Amino acid sequence: MISVARNGAHRFSKEVVEAIIILEGLGVVGDAHAGITVKHRSRVKADPTQPNLRQVHLIHAELFDEVAAKGFSVAPADLGENITTQGIDLLALPRGTVLAVGESVRLEVTGLRNPCAQIEAFQPGLLSAVLDKAADGTLIRKSGIMSIVLAGGMVQAGDAIRVELPAPPFLPLERV
Repeated sequence: MISVARNGAHRFSKEVVEAIIILEGLGVVGDAHAGITVKHRSRVKADPTQPNLRQVHLIHAELFDEVAAKGFSVAPADLGENITTQGIDLLALPRGTVLAVGESVRLEVTGLRNPCAQIEAFQPGLLSAVLDKAADGTLIRKSGIMSIVLAGGMVQAGDAIRVELPAPPFLPLERV
């Protein structure tokens, strides 16, 4: 993992910090998206009682290189992620994968982040750069994955992440 971030307000980007504390069933301490029920403003408006499947947001740093080749400048936490990874194909993980982070944190992958207009407001044209089309015409969302917290603890840049796949059949990630 190359960085960790949080933000107590509902701002698009987060602030890179030295370490974050993650609480079981809630998310990142001091982050606006932590909680048992959904905190994403548009989802709260639709149904504030739905479970929070977006407690911790992870993005792969390789995305930054990909969009840089298209003329964009994106750094860790700019797109609102709590954890920036490197060397893990997050988008290829099946739903239910557990990510063992650092000494004690365990995150269960719930689905894909659905990139929204805030990405376009951050840098015009970036929204289309984090979307793609598969050969069959389906939309590929590249702006990271979401997870819930099974076990908490402290994590910091440099901590290892171990991938624990669920039992087959593997379910593809869908937007959450």
